[in-house]
Amino acid sequence: MSTEYMIIVTLAVLYSGNLFGVIYSLIVLKTSIFAKYRIQTKPYKKGVFKERLPLYLLNLLILSIFGVVGIITLRPFFDTELPSIWMFAGQILFIFIIDDAWFYFSHRYMHENKYLLKKIHSIHHRAHTPFPLEYLYVHPLEWMIGVIGTFLGFGLIILVMPLNIYAFWGFVLLRNLHEIHIHSDLNLPLLKHIPFVSPVEDHDVHHAKLNGNYASTFRIWDRLLNTRFKEKSPE
Repeated sequence: MSTEYMIIVTLAVLYSGNLFGVIYSLIVLKTSIFAKYRIQTKPYKKGVFKERLPLYLLNLLILSIFGVVGIITLRPFFDTELPSIWMFAGQILFIFIIDDAWFYFSHRYMHENKYLLKKIHSIHHRAHTPFPLEYLYVHPLEWMIGVIGTFLGFGLIILVMPLNIYAFWGFVLLRNLHEIHIHSDLNLPLLKHIPFVSPVEDHDVHHAKLNGNYASTFRIWDRLLNTRFKEKSPE
């Protein structure tokens, strides 16, 4: 499997996930199909998608660059064989755990450090009433700091075994879709009871309250460190 092929597939995975996010966001913003599942009832700001599109595109470009650099850097450490289901799922789960731990502590610090909150993280919190693609509405520096957790997960696997390229692609796609989901402001019946996974309500409360529920993927960090809030988002 050539490096060029890996780069093409990686970019295809990234862009397909975000194309889904664009379509999903426009359906949420422009139609009432999901209206009954909304957590908040505040109307969306008129023209908000167009207004925020430049930052979406910039952060997608940064994400693409990190994807390409990741493939080139990690190429000697990739296993390109089809993995067993246990290897595939195990590596993805491990990366998610490390990535989410990094996200929890770095995200919490951005709230506790008033300078970072005011100058950097406050941009993301302009999305008081989020919709799917709002996960891309982030200060570029915060975006790049967030990627560190993913690379830590990759690096820790490489210390003991090769990183399977299919697990790499699987993580990239699932992480992308998860971020789109938790910013959706939608309490969808089929997705709200996934065990151990932080529900949309948690992140929605975080956006509405600007406090607590710092984890992205799992409930365990907020529960262990007593930072999980359950209040409903304001109407």
